[in-house]
Amino acid sequence: MKVIIAAAGTAGHINPGIAIANKIKEEEPNSEIIFLVTTRGLENDLVQRAGYELKTVEAYGLSKKISLDNLSKMMKTMKGIGQAKKIVKEFKPDMVIGTGGYICGSAILAANKYKVPTMLHESNAFPGKAVEMLSKKVDTILVGFKEAKERLIHAKNVVVTGTPTKIKKRDFTTQERAKIIKELGLKEGKPIVLIFGGSQGAKAINEAVIEIVNDKLNKDYQIMWAPGPMQFKLVKQRIKNMAKLENVKIVPYIYNMEEVMNVADLIIARSGAMTITEIATVGRPAIFVPLPFVSQNHQEYNAKVLEGVGAAKIILNKDLKADVLNQEIEGIIKFPDKMKQMGEKARKIASQNVEDKIYQEIKKLCQPK
Repeated sequence: MKVIIAAAGTAGHINPGIAIANKIKEEEPNSEIIFLVTTRGLENDLVQRAGYELKTVEAYGLSKKISLDNLSKMMKTMKGIGQAKKIVKEFKPDMVIGTGGYICGSAILAANKYKVPTMLHESNAFPGKAVEMLSKKVDTILVGFKEAKERLIHAKNVVVTGTPTKIKKRDFTTQERAKIIKELGLKEGKPIVLIFGGSQGAKAINEAVIEIVNDKLNKDYQIMWAPGPMQFKLVKQRIKNMAKLENVKIVPYIYNMEEVMNVADLIIARSGAMTITEIATVGRPAIFVPLPFVSQNHQEYNAKVLEGVGAAKIILNKDLKADVLNQEIEGIIKFPDKMKQMGEKARKIASQNVEDKIYQEIKKLCQPK
């Protein structure tokens, strides 16, 4: 099988593409897979680390404002569509798959030109404008949440598969759990609250947690906190008595996230589609602070998926303060039965066998007609 996967921008777009590529390779080792990417995003690091070939084209998001910058981006994007068409013509793929980013438009239009089967994967509960615009031009759209299917009314074929993720639920033994907690620099016997904001960090969350730590409001729980590499130094400068912190471990980034999520009792984070998927997969209660001002307000819609089943609480960015966050934390961690029930409810919405479902849909499209 020969496949082009278009993915660009954020890890939430790129990692599902890599997971799909890995599944194809697992089932059909002789497959040829290339990634269509831009030169600007995380794809240049993540895709190369995964061992796949990159082909770059120019692609930009366009605003409605008339400006020289917007005109320049439009011209570059038009050039990028031509570049994508050339790549499709030369590579002759059996299928083109888009998993997110402006690059998907160029990839799908190029595939349409040469009558190559097409597929999109939408991770968010509220599909982005690009997916809505392309929905009539794509053979199949795979979605992470059933809520997204209800909003893609003009699509030819929408299938709820879930979103592939590297994070899995782990049932550690008592000894394994104790070892992980010790390595994290935390102690057993006190609830662990995991707080993170991704590689870019989350300024509003970090500001609230700084106050919680400085005022020692977390006497009843421990904090495992990753402010993000870009904000780590600033956070350290704002913390009083960094050397004498109690019940707090601060690191720039968490590389063993699967282990940490599985030993945490409560998770606080933004509500990107990948984060929602991972939290549902491990089955943990959560407090979400959706990133404001994003396209279609999709992070709030994502958070509502878990809030709607009683697995999470939502604090809007504008309402986030240290006392508000601390009150929500204590309202969950002081009640073990409540934490357990919230975690179980989160697990109920987690999709099972995601990669298998996606591969089945790929095979359907690639069958000779």
